[in-house]
Amino acid sequence: MSTARDLAPVMYCLHELVGRLPVTARSREHPGIRIEEGKIVDEAYSGPVLEDVLAGNVIQKVTPSAGPYRGTPVVVAPVRNESGEAIAAIGIVDVTGIFDIAGLMEQYTTIKKQVCGTDPCPLPTESTAAKR
Repeated sequence: MSTARDLAPVMYCLHELVGRLPVTARSREHPGIRIEEGKIVDEAYSGPVLEDVLAGNVIQKVTPSAGPYRGTPVVVAPVRNESGEAIAAIGIVDVTGIFDIAGLMEQYTTIKKQVCGTDPCPLPTESTAAKR
């Protein structure tokens, strides 16, 4: 199984791809890695959400109540082997709130469909431009 050092190159890459948001990862068998601001800040890391994702083998978008990212939204996904078992977990710490915005937009679209159906919403006669 991968150690923190084994995960480092991929996690540095992910860290850069997501605009240097903090990232975390661990394998099923070994504590992992935590990267912030371009540097490894922990090589024996295991957060509660990483552990939950490994145990449950499901993606989680949550705000942890414990650990170094307590109170900050995180998105953590399992890395699965060919049998579908979770062998590692990788997380992104959403210090910017970008994932919350994406979730909000997703909810807005769903609510708009429920309220408006397939008709234009608002109707052309209800739009701000029609009232001028």
